[in-house]
Amino acid sequence: MKFRVMSVLMTLWALAQMAHAAGAHEHGVVKLDVAVEGSRVLIEIDSPLDNLLGFEHAPRNDAEREKADAVVKKLRDAATLFRIDGGAGCALSTVDLRSAPLQLGKKPAAANDTHGDLEGSFEFKCKAGAKAAFLEVGLFDAFPQVKRIDLQVATPKGQMKATLRRPATRVMLVR
Repeated sequence: MKFRVMSVLMTLWALAQMAHAAGAHEHGVVKLDVAVEGSRVLIEIDSPLDNLLGFEHAPRNDAEREKADAVVKKLRDAATLFRIDGGAGCALSTVDLRSAPLQLGKKPAAANDTHGDLEGSFEFKCKAGAKAAFLEVGLFDAFPQVKRIDLQVATPKGQMKATLRRPATRVMLVR
């Protein structure tokens, strides 16, 4: 069982690294990686800041700072953005946000201010994570500039890719 969990997590990490290395930065598109293992559901997000804020640079005035603070607050309340099948008994455990322009997390050595991104990790601890049949994604409602969500899902039962477009918000975690 422990080997299977590590295998799922390593596969998800490798997929995320390949996508990041490809330099994918497409406005309107959010990338989500989801890993389900025994007692945890892990979600990784990668998005241009423009999708979330309407701009990609460090906030330059009070209005932009307020907007950035509101976005960070919304992301930290990830349980409202990512609703996991109630049968799994999941609760948000940790949130880690990274963005050089917003000064979140460790600042990359060569931060590119013209194409600012936000990356985040969300961990949910579950009573029965394997019972999670679906994930409701609330990003379209929270961030109107998001047009498409590209997902990669890894579970003990297999891996898959999916794409959500409005009005779809549900991704099945089991086949």
